[in-house]
Amino acid sequence: MSEALVTVERHGAAAVLTLDRPAALNALSRDLVTQLADRLEEAAADASVRVVVLTGSAKAFCAGADIAEIERMVGASPLDRMPFDRLFDTVATLPVPTIAAVRGLAFGGGCELVLACDTAVAGRSARFAVPEVKLGVIPGAGGTQRLVHAIGKAKAMRMLLTGAPVDAQWAYEAGLVADLVDDDAVLPRALEIAAQITPNAPRAVAYAADAARHAPETTLAQGLAHERRNFLLALATDDAREGVAAFTDRREPTFTGR
Repeated sequence: MSEALVTVERHGAAAVLTLDRPAALNALSRDLVTQLADRLEEAAADASVRVVVLTGSAKAFCAGADIAEIERMVGASPLDRMPFDRLFDTVATLPVPTIAAVRGLAFGGGCELVLACDTAVAGRSARFAVPEVKLGVIPGAGGTQRLVHAIGKAKAMRMLLTGAPVDAQWAYEAGLVADLVDDDAVLPRALEIAAQITPNAPRAVAYAADAARHAPETTLAQGLAHERRNFLLALATDDAREGVAAFTDRREPTFTGR
C-alpha cells in the first residue's frame, strides 16, 4: 500500500484536504497528484460535503511539480494527457466551492493549484511564484492563463517572465488571494468562509460558481447567456421557493439541495 500523501478532515460540511509530503515541501509527485485527485472526487461524490479547503504544511502549501515528474514528461506529444491534467481539471470543475489556505511556498504547480481554486486565503509567510522559465520550461497546468485572468496581464507577465517570487502582501493587493491573515489564522479563516457558504442553497451556490468559472472563457454576451440559464435553473428548484417563502415569513430558510 502506498504512503498516504493527502489527509482528509471534516469540519462540519467542509472537507479539509491537506497535502502531506513535508520532506519535499509537498512537491507534486505522481502519487500525491493521484491521491489528491482521488480525494477530491470522493468529496465531490459525498452530498454532505459543501466546501473543500486545500492546504499544506506550515512551511509550504506546495513547492510545485516534483522535478522527477517533469523529466518523465520530456518527449511527450502536445496531444498527450499529462499526469497533472486530471488533478487540475478536477479542482477547476468540482461541483462545490474550493478554498486554498496557503502558508509558506506556493511555487510552480503549487501556485497553479491556488489559481485553480475558487478563492484563497494567504498567511503572511506565503510566497507565490511561477518560476518555470528558470528551468527552461513554462507553466503547464493553467498558470499562463489563470494568472492573467486573476491579476491582469502586466502583473502576470512580471511573474511569468521573471520567475521571481512575490510575497503575501503583494499577492493580496494584486488579487491573487482574497484574504491575508497571520499564519495561525489561515485555516480558521478558510473555515470561516466555508461556514458562510454552507448555509446557502447548495444548488444555487453550484450554479453561481459555475457561471463565474465560465466568465474568463467566454465573451460577455456568452457569459450573460450562461448566467441567465443558471438563474432559471436555480429559480426552478425547491430551494428557491423555500428561500423566497422564508424571506416573506421572516424566518431562516431550510434548504435541502433540491
